Amino acid sequence: MSDETSPVAGLTTGALARRLGVSPTTLRSWDRRYGLGPAVREGGRHRRWSPQDIAMVEEMCRLTSAGAPPAEAARVTRLRRGGPPGQAEPSPAVPSARRASSSGVGEPPLRGGAGGGLPLGDVRQECRGLARAAVRLDAPELESRLLDAVRRYGLTVAWEEVMVPTLRAVGRKWVSSGERYVEVEHLLSWQVSTTLRSMPLLLPRAAVRVDVPPVVLACVTGEQHSLPLEALNAALGERGVPTRMLGAAVPVEALLACVRRTGPTAVVLWSQARSTASVPLARRVAALEWGAPGARGRPAVLPAGPGWERRTCRDFPRCVGLRDAVGTLSRLCGGDGAAAHSARAR
Repeated sequence: MSDETSPVAGLTTGALARRLGVSPTTLRSWDRRYGLGPAVREGGRHRRWSPQDIAMVEEMCRLTSAGAPPAEAARVTRLRRGGPPGQAEPSPAVPSARRASSSGVGEPPLRGGAGGGLPLGDVRQECRGLARAAVRLDAPELESRLLDAVRRYGLTVAWEEVMVPTLRAVGRKWVSSGERYVEVEHLLSWQVSTTLRSMPLLLPRAAVRVDVPPVVLACVTGEQHSLPLEALNAALGERGVPTRMLGAAVPVEALLACVRRTGPTAVVLWSQARSTASVPLARRVAALEWGAPGARGRPAVLPAGPGWERRTCRDFPRCVGLRDAVGTLSRLCGGDGAAAHSARAR
């Protein structure tokens, strides 16, 4: 047996971190701030975690994963595991957090708690745990929390009620703090993107349909915010809707070439800001035709994102949120490929 896991010496901090799925920095922080560390240290201040110590931090992990603020979770952990006498009983917030760990999708989301200093507002408890991990730059914890949200609530709810509120809070903090927290936003965005691209391995998927043309997903020229399209791509994949994901800042000619070559059922054009939205581009894409004379096809075009003004996009279908977009595109892809193309032919 390796020295890292000696039954006499106990686990090292690195071995325990791997076992719990948190970073060694998190364990050291809990030790320094809340006294949740090894009761006995070897010479040279090396930490060795006994079974009792491990039970303590396992309890801490369970409470923080349920959404309890770390300081409150640490206080309750000490009480349960033989902490100093004379402390108050756990506050009502902690039983609520415990209920969150077993709540189903249909139950009301739990609110409250700290969020690492980010302006979260009235959000699910999971947002606060995600925010704290993001501010700590704790990538393993971010990954664990994001995967847990998707498995517990499904992709659509996890995106709209956990990922998006946390991303927006980080963005607001970035803007209000003079370009600080850029690293937090980048790390959180990367972990969200990684989770979205992992969907085929996480959730059951319908077989990809071969009887309908794909849906093309593209950010308009100059638009770098592609995460909403990645969420839509993952959600359509769950339903077996074929897609062609072009990603951020797609040049006009590249987009037009893709549409001509794939003959898509629909084209989703994402714009985060009004400065990037282009109604002439949407109309140009909608006017593209392909196919034999007498059976010409055109794509349905869906301008998506806050950059598009409702007043200027009245000729196009509008989607509000991921759930609405998935429903609209699934209906457009209904029936066989010939029927779908026939419905769009003009």
